[in-house]
Amino acid sequence: MSEQRNLILAVVLSAGILFAWQAFFAPEIVPPTEQQQTTDANGNVIPAPAGTVPGTVSAPAVPVDPAAARQNALTQSARVSIDTPRLKGSIALTGGRLDDLSLLDYNETLAEDSKVITLLSPAGTQNPYFVDVGWSAAPDQNLKLPNAATNWSVKDNKILKPGQPVTLTWDNGQGLSFERRIDIDTNYMFTVTQTVNNATDKPATLSPYGLTRRIGTPATEGIYILHEGLLGVFGEALTELDYDDIADEKGGVVVDKTTGGWIGITDKYWLAALIPDQSANFTGTFRHQLVDTKDQYQVDYLRAAVTIPANGSGSVTNRVFAGAKEVEQIDGYAEALNISRFDLAIDWGWLHFITKPLFSALHYIFLSVGNFGVAIILLTLAIKFLFLPLAYKSYVSMSAMKLLQPEIQALRERVGDDKAKLNQEMMGLYKKHKVNPVSGCLPILLQIPVFFALYKVLYVTIEMRHAPFFGWIQDLSAPDPTTMFNLFGLIPWDPPSFLLIGVWPLLMGISMWAQQKLNPQPPDPTQAKIMMMLPLVFTFMLASFPAGLVIYWTANNVLSIGQQWFIMRRAANRQTAKA
Repeated sequence: MSEQRNLILAVVLSAGILFAWQAFFAPEIVPPTEQQQTTDANGNVIPAPAGTVPGTVSAPAVPVDPAAARQNALTQSARVSIDTPRLKGSIALTGGRLDDLSLLDYNETLAEDSKVITLLSPAGTQNPYFVDVGWSAAPDQNLKLPNAATNWSVKDNKILKPGQPVTLTWDNGQGLSFERRIDIDTNYMFTVTQTVNNATDKPATLSPYGLTRRIGTPATEGIYILHEGLLGVFGEALTELDYDDIADEKGGVVVDKTTGGWIGITDKYWLAALIPDQSANFTGTFRHQLVDTKDQYQVDYLRAAVTIPANGSGSVTNRVFAGAKEVEQIDGYAEALNISRFDLAIDWGWLHFITKPLFSALHYIFLSVGNFGVAIILLTLAIKFLFLPLAYKSYVSMSAMKLLQPEIQALRERVGDDKAKLNQEMMGLYKKHKVNPVSGCLPILLQIPVFFALYKVLYVTIEMRHAPFFGWIQDLSAPDPTTMFNLFGLIPWDPPSFLLIGVWPLLMGISMWAQQKLNPQPPDPTQAKIMMMLPLVFTFMLASFPAGLVIYWTANNVLSIGQQWFIMRRAANRQTAKA
């Protein structure tokens, strides 16, 4: 069996599984809706007790114009501005809620006038998405606690900046006063320290909580290799629930208890995560509720109760991550803050032991050359060098197989339709010439995981998003935008998606055809014709893959052609010398 046929067989099977899964198991995309926040009998915003569904009320109608709705929602409360090198937004003083956040380093598209990414949005917009922290208490204590309607006062700074924290204060008029100090670093980590001062002659027992709520089901990629939805680490174990998973869960609630970990809601590139003190016990909960056909999703934690002594005070510190899932930042937070398995916020997949080192190597090369496309080509060269010993054995075997083709054809003509005798005679021929017909399988089997790991890297890492190569390739994570069917832009016509065959897919197909010409041809004419059609089939199939992956495959083909030509020519010269 030749290397090309092994490659084709492995990739066809893998691609078949990929497309079948996507066709039959991709999550349904539900239009976005809205919901308001859960409160208890005292009006306090708290997560519901474990195993129960929180009560809710319907949200007011949202104006049709999203920009107008957002602007209107932002004016419903006085706000503290957030101004950092990478974030822009505000915190609502009504409720003390983090509900307005944009990522300054990332735009929605490559267009020059594209808007920056909006991560969090207040209630009253089309897609509310916000973070709350606070305190809850047992109903029998009858304590007035800050809730969604609480109007906080600003103690010091009016703008939240790195090194310039903001402190919010509120007094319940019953002897308890609350402070909420919010710090932000130069990237995406908020540190929230909550303090309760008890001026009464009785202790108060309160439980700190945090919640992230998303109202309406967002549009998702809908592909099995990427998780979007609710996730969390409990101890060392990762729990992932797609939006439809939690919606299908009995009661709409999944609960786990742990010490150390985190919980959040993730998009392909963005994350809002709650990170309790890693030494504290907490109960983490995933929730879904449908009210008036409107979906809401919530992740929350409830920490063990804290007793605030009479005429004393107590504090707790927790963190909130809200930003882009940059590998360097995620890993840095995991190490510096000792956050349990925070690296799993990026969906490295079950091949993580290949995927993450592959990204590290690619990123290291990028830091040297400044272009991820060039880095992919250099990485391809390094991978080819790594597999060189196996490739050498494979090509030597294929060279011998190619030289045996005339004898095999003569054997087939002599034996006729007797397949058992034909196989026996062919095995004897292979043994006589010391040829292993399956020796080409091993290097291909080893490279297939690398191929899909690179696909995963290109697909899930934000570093690849909008990363340019040269010329028309301005986003290595997206397909080649050109197509031969409008002469690469010369004809003013937009062909349907299945005809988007760009320059790089064409180069890949040509290189695949050229590599195929170096391989032994199947003795059966029908098989030979089918094999010759496969470069065309793969050209159409890979046209929809990320351009970076097609560049990798093209570079791999070109290097393989060079290796194969040299080794097979050398083997042929040896055969000639022996003759």
